[in-house]
Amino acid sequence: MSNWPENIARKSIVEFSAYSARGGSTSALHLDANESPYAPPPVKGAEGYNRYPEQQPSALRQRLADLYGTNIERIMVGRGADEAIEVLLRTFCEAGQDNILICSPTFGYYATCAQIQGAGIIDVPLGKDYQWNNEAIIKAASNAKNLKVIFLCTPNNPTGTIIQDDLVEQLCERFPNVLIAVDEAYEEFSSAPSYTPKTKEFQNLIVMRTLSKAYALAGVRGGVAIADPRVIDLMLKVLPPYPIARPVEDAIMNALSPAAMSTHAARLTEWLSERDRMFEALQSSSFVEKVYPSEANFLLLDVKDDKKLMDELSPRQVKIRDYRKTTGHMRISIGSPEENTIALEAFGVSVPEVSADRIGETHRKTKETDISVRVNLDDPKVIKIDTGIGFYDHMLESLAKHSGIGLVLTCKGDLEIDAHHTVEDCALALGTALKQALGDKAGIGRFGFVMPMDETQARVAVDLSGRPAMTFKGSFPTDHVGEFPAEMCPHVFESLAQTLGAAIQIEVEGENTHHMIEASFKGVARALRPAFARSGTDIASTKGVI
Repeated sequence: MSNWPENIARKSIVEFSAYSARGGSTSALHLDANESPYAPPPVKGAEGYNRYPEQQPSALRQRLADLYGTNIERIMVGRGADEAIEVLLRTFCEAGQDNILICSPTFGYYATCAQIQGAGIIDVPLGKDYQWNNEAIIKAASNAKNLKVIFLCTPNNPTGTIIQDDLVEQLCERFPNVLIAVDEAYEEFSSAPSYTPKTKEFQNLIVMRTLSKAYALAGVRGGVAIADPRVIDLMLKVLPPYPIARPVEDAIMNALSPAAMSTHAARLTEWLSERDRMFEALQSSSFVEKVYPSEANFLLLDVKDDKKLMDELSPRQVKIRDYRKTTGHMRISIGSPEENTIALEAFGVSVPEVSADRIGETHRKTKETDISVRVNLDDPKVIKIDTGIGFYDHMLESLAKHSGIGLVLTCKGDLEIDAHHTVEDCALALGTALKQALGDKAGIGRFGFVMPMDETQARVAVDLSGRPAMTFKGSFPTDHVGEFPAEMCPHVFESLAQTLGAAIQIEVEGENTHHMIEASFKGVARALRPAFARSGTDIASTKGVI
């Protein structure tokens, strides 16, 4: 129809004019919004807080469009995916007249929003193994009067199951005047592809995504609806004029910076591994009857002797979601490895006593560089380096490999100027992450002592003393190796020593600049290996602290 989607929206929404809000400061003299002309008292980063934000901050909207692989005009940004659900119902459902369809057990907020809006709820329960009953859904949708929205959560909350066939496509085709809302809050954890590309194929398909789960921004509140631009335009009429506060915008943009994406990917890999560990381990618990496979960041459990289980969880302050009244199940989220081990112990699962991996993360962002670093002193399997300088990548990879650590480091720097800022800031960020991973340094070797390489020899000594110091003796025959300035080699270790809090001493001799720099990096790495190594819990200092 030529007037779609106005023909299925609430008549009052189609006809009313949205509240006119300027939103955001420009270069104009703004005396139009009753704002303060002054920024807040000195608070770093608060510049501009005295001006109202845009309803849909353009840079944020574009970043989220890029993240989800769609166009900016198909994006509505709100306070979590929850707001997308609220706005969707306020836009399309007339109170006391229209209906939504859900498939329980599922996310309870669909029904809550429908009740607030005064919309009816048609429930077509999930079937065997918590899969969708396609035939029953289509039949119910066909018989329903004034059906406006079908909500499908995949992976589904709380079951963790995914839609495995063409149900979404069938519904979009058979019910062109019904909005098919696919909630992909847990998509990052799923093996199934997103339905986002299909929003271009089906005008009545809406996909909802959230930053609360995989991107660790639950407390910030950020999410999107992705749909046909005409649907988005109607929803924006209902959306409040200033839903995205400036600090929220800043927090999201920082968390989704290009460099930070490698850290998110590394965390997700660990998360999925922990989900597998919990799935296997919980099956041996005397409290668990069944663990359901999941493609989300949680597991659904059939439990027995539930009162005794709660008695075990309570003193450990372990909270899991109780669905016994509605589904007879419980749901446990996947936490950090340490948190999961505590939970398993509460479930009576014997877990081998293994020291937690020492992990450090840092994100350094300046006008010159955007750097994300994640180190694991106890698991060297993952080493991924991308600084934009090939030789530097090779050196940092050698440093990680020969010191026996895992390292994920990404930098977007001002290489159009030169390599200096990138090289220096990466070393500073790396030292910060290493210091964080070392913690109180209990049990470490502290000292490390060496490195022949062809005609070159590097003599290196390291002390993780907490006191930064660096000496470098050696002169290079040439001024560059590839795009890496040789003069930056000592500066790398100076920067590393500063933020790591280490004494690093290097003497290097040789005839080849490449070999001399590489020997320095490998020598420091080999010195760090025994210094990082952990044995017992003693502090390697007569002071009792390092």
